[in-house]
Amino acid sequence: MPWEAPPSTLGLVPQRPVSPVPAGTLCVIGGGEDRTGSRVVLREFIRLSGGDGARIAVVATASSLGDEILDEYERVFLALGAGSVVRLRPSSRAEADGVDLAAELADVDAVFMTGGNQLKLTQIIGGTRFADAVRSAYQRGALVGGTSAGASAVSEHMIAFGDETDTPRQGVTASAAGLGLLPDVIVDQHFAQRNRYGRLLSLVARSPRLLGLGVDEDTAAVIRGGHLVEVIGTGCVFVADGSNAVSDAHIAELGAPMLVSGVVVHALPSGARFDLLQRRLVDFHEEHLAHQISSRPQEDDE
Repeated sequence: MPWEAPPSTLGLVPQRPVSPVPAGTLCVIGGGEDRTGSRVVLREFIRLSGGDGARIAVVATASSLGDEILDEYERVFLALGAGSVVRLRPSSRAEADGVDLAAELADVDAVFMTGGNQLKLTQIIGGTRFADAVRSAYQRGALVGGTSAGASAVSEHMIAFGDETDTPRQGVTASAAGLGLLPDVIVDQHFAQRNRYGRLLSLVARSPRLLGLGVDEDTAAVIRGGHLVEVIGTGCVFVADGSNAVSDAHIAELGAPMLVSGVVVHALPSGARFDLLQRRLVDFHEEHLAHQISSRPQEDDE
C-alpha cells in the first residue's frame, strides 16, 4: 500500500523544553579550531575557564595520535594564559574507574576533551568514576567542553558514526549514550565541512523530542545554564527542531531516503544567542570573522 501522510501537526504540538543539567558552562567546538592564528575559539575557552592562571585538564582518550596531541594543546593553552595543564588519557575502563585519576579533576577550572573517536571516548569513560568526576566538575561550575569527538560526547544521546550526505536516509547513522551533560540535544561536528545535514535530520526525524545541534569547524556553541547558547567563531551552529515534523521514519526501509517535512532550522553565526528551552533566537549582534579563517589542522576526528 502507498504510504499516506498523517494530518499535519504543525502548530499543534506544544514545545517540549529541554531538560538542562543545572551547572556551569559547556563549550562545544565543531573541530578544526584555529591553533596558530587569532585562535578565537580557544582564546574564549581560556577566558571562560577563568583566564590567566586557569588550570585545564586535557583528556585525549578519543585521539589516535600519540603524546603530540597533548603537547599541542598544552602549548596552546599555556600560550593563551592558562596557569597549568593536567594531561590525562585513560585507556581502559579499569583505569577510568580509578579513584586517583578521578581526583585529578577535583580542582580544575576546565575539562577539555580532544577530537578523535567519540565512541572510543564514551566506551572507555562512560559510567566510570572519571565520568562522574567530569559531571561533578561541571556541576560545581567548571567549564566542560571539547572539540569534534569531545564535543559530541557531552550530549546524552551521541552520534556514534554515520553517513555523510545531504539526504537523510534510514538506519545509516548510529547513536550511543554520551556523557549526559546536555540532555535532549544531539550534537554533530565538522558540520558543513563534512556535509552532515542529512544524518542530523535523520536522527531528529526518528527522535523529534531531540534538538539537533550541528557545529561548523572553528566554531563553538557556548551553553550556559544548560540552555542558553552563544555562538563564537568563523562558522555557524545549525539547530534542527523536529517538534512538529512529519516523517516516514517508522516505515522507511534500511538505506532508503526518508521523508522529513516541517523541521524548523536555525543557522546561527557568531554573535547569535539561542534558547534551547524555548527553542528560539534570543538576540543577534553581527560579527565579521571571515577574515580570520585560516588553514585548519588535520585531526583524527570522526
